[in-house]
Amino acid sequence: MSELSPGMPAPDFCLPDADEETVCLGDLSGRYVVVYIYPKDNSSEYTLEARSFSRLDTRVFGISPDSPGSNRRFAAKHNLTVRLLSDPDHRVIEAYGAWVLKKLYGREYMGVERSTFIIDPEGRIAAVWRKVKVKGHVAEVLARLEALKAVAR
Repeated sequence: MSELSPGMPAPDFCLPDADEETVCLGDLSGRYVVVYIYPKDNSSEYTLEARSFSRLDTRVFGISPDSPGSNRRFAAKHNLTVRLLSDPDHRVIEAYGAWVLKKLYGREYMGVERSTFIIDPEGRIAAVWRKVKVKGHVAEVLARLEALKAVAR
């Protein structure tokens, strides 16, 4: 698959949330959506990221390979308002280009690259962030989202 960039259709998906209810991107047309992909529940960086995204006043979905049960415990433990979606087979993570070859201490393995996407009301990619660093990221996403909404008015 080619690298996702602004203007391209967002890969559609249907995934279970923490309560095992199915969330489909196609059902969210007509509004802006933020999708962030993260490696694992409950690590300190991802907890900070999820808490920060919980403060946004828009539809936000976090996708990880973790199970709905793990997502449920993570959300309850940290009072998260974002909907966490489970993608254990990496199908959606791969479609968004976030399942990548990583290296650690000379060892290569496949893993999740933290990435964020804004999807516009027509279901197209409006903004992309790769290799996300948590500090300041949510503020950057919020600023871009507000700019997109202002242009659309």
